[in-house]
Amino acid sequence: MTPLIIILVTYLYFCLYAGPRYMAKRKPFKLEGVLIAYNAIQVVLSIWLVYEGIMGGWNGVYNWRCQPVDYSRDPIAMRMAGAVWAYYICKVVELLDTVFFVLRKKQNQISFLHLYHHTLMPVCGFIGVKYFAGGHGTLLGVINSFIHVCMYAYYMLAAMGPKVQPYLWWKPYLTKMQIVQFVIVFFHTLQVQFQPTCGYPKSIAALLTLNAALFIYMFSMFYIKSYLRAAKRPSKKDGTEVNNNLLDCKPKQEEQTDAEEVDSRQRLVASDGEKKDL
Repeated sequence: MTPLIIILVTYLYFCLYAGPRYMAKRKPFKLEGVLIAYNAIQVVLSIWLVYEGIMGGWNGVYNWRCQPVDYSRDPIAMRMAGAVWAYYICKVVELLDTVFFVLRKKQNQISFLHLYHHTLMPVCGFIGVKYFAGGHGTLLGVINSFIHVCMYAYYMLAAMGPKVQPYLWWKPYLTKMQIVQFVIVFFHTLQVQFQPTCGYPKSIAALLTLNAALFIYMFSMFYIKSYLRAAKRPSKKDGTEVNNNLLDCKPKQEEQTDAEEVDSRQRLVASDGEKKDL
């Protein structure tokens, strides 16, 4: 656990303090090629994790109502344990998502929800590997990996530039999928509390249920703020903003105000010159 704590503390320090301070007077790094490769690898890894999770028990071997952890050397149990370990490693690697935001000076995308999610998931992965490498709670990893297939595919396409932007209309559906994911996990883990003979730890199921409820709330608030409220705002016709990922254009009104101010100063200087001539 100690190495993970060091990694997470360093991660938060860099993303919240050291990174922004380092980038303050520097231009954003151009990481298009790196991002395309990184996201493509994440897509492949996520597809593999979905497959391993299904073959490790969720293909009909596991009980959907209650599945205890199998600590034996059974091949299926070992396969699921391997998938849980790989999932944990992937959650640590995904900390690079935020690092790339910092290096590209996209600090506005590093929200509390983003940091909470990226910090908590490696901790959950570690606890899973250490104590519960299988059983009921692993459905979360399978569903989450499927969501990440779609999410990293979107990021990969977005990194390819403006020519791909018209085909990324499905971005809002990613947030909807995240919400549906945690609704499923919420009810799936909640039912353990009503199974008196279930061998899966009720305390862990309760924590997973609570965490799912928090994510449902936070992702729902994010969706309302980013899409529902944004859709009600009047569209700007002055070219102020086209896309958050494109150039941050100065509003025309501000440009006109600046021009008028310069013109006023020039007139004042000219007037002072005429007075001196007199």
